[in-house]
Amino acid sequence: MSVSHDKIIGLKKYLDSQIIGQKDLIKKMIITLLAEGHALVEGAPGLAKTKAIKTLSDCISAKFNRIQFTPDLLPSDITGSEIYVSQKGEFEFRQGPIFANLVLADEINRAPAKVQSALLEAMAERQVSVGGQRYKLPRLFMVMATQNPIEHEGTYNLPEAQLDRFLMYIKIDQPNANDEKKILQLVRNEGTLSVPKNNPSFDKIEISDVEAATSEALNTHISSELEEYLVQLIVATRKPEKYAQELEKMVMFGASPRATIALDRAAKINAWLDERDFVTPEDIHAVIYDILRHRIILTFEAQAEGYTSDDIIGRLLKVVPLP
Repeated sequence: MSVSHDKIIGLKKYLDSQIIGQKDLIKKMIITLLAEGHALVEGAPGLAKTKAIKTLSDCISAKFNRIQFTPDLLPSDITGSEIYVSQKGEFEFRQGPIFANLVLADEINRAPAKVQSALLEAMAERQVSVGGQRYKLPRLFMVMATQNPIEHEGTYNLPEAQLDRFLMYIKIDQPNANDEKKILQLVRNEGTLSVPKNNPSFDKIEISDVEAATSEALNTHISSELEEYLVQLIVATRKPEKYAQELEKMVMFGASPRATIALDRAAKINAWLDERDFVTPEDIHAVIYDILRHRIILTFEAQAEGYTSDDIIGRLLKVVPLP
């Protein structure tokens, strides 16, 4: 493999050593970064969601900003605003925290609709509009948003249009007992641990290294048969009755073509991270839940019966034939 690959694998190993018990989150966060996408992470408080993205930013020569979402947040608190400068006698644009390479949108579902729309433009167009002017965001730009599944008071459900802008919707669980002990030991020794830039076993990654890795990973080969399988999985979310009649009354809306693109990119990067130059069905299966769980809208009947989008994805993987 290449130098870019070695650097990204070194990054992954370092993050795994610092974020205990969240290997799946780490890998999918790196996939999102290389796929030039955004991630929505759902998990209970205290599962190192904030630490994960902060540690990732420490390992890259990139700017990191954290935005704490609250019900009284305004769009200008994110994008920035025009300030009147009396010395110049004119308005001057002051950048908001969205102008960074890696942005943590903490508890994103606590913000109202106007703030969501401002963030949506940034995620979709990689720019913000203020006072009739457009301002470009950095070329490396990734939003990692978090939401708490426990508390629902004072929260706003994210609109489907915004959910679709997230490459992945990652759900994380509590660590097991062994990982819990490692976390305890790591925190006890935290004062003596080296930060990435002082760690001789880890060289800080430049933005150009990330871009080179992205280009290389997305060139991973996928066969025409496997490409057809990938497309059929997405189509099956829209017309599930073609494969399983009982699913017809369970799915209201299926995934958009954006899901096809996301699944293709994520599967290729997953194969590349596993040191393969070709995609296998296992690569598709490894990322499909995170790609589709927020893009499948269930009927009211299915929700009332306790079904989730993960249940639908699992059923489709059983009925859509492998090539």
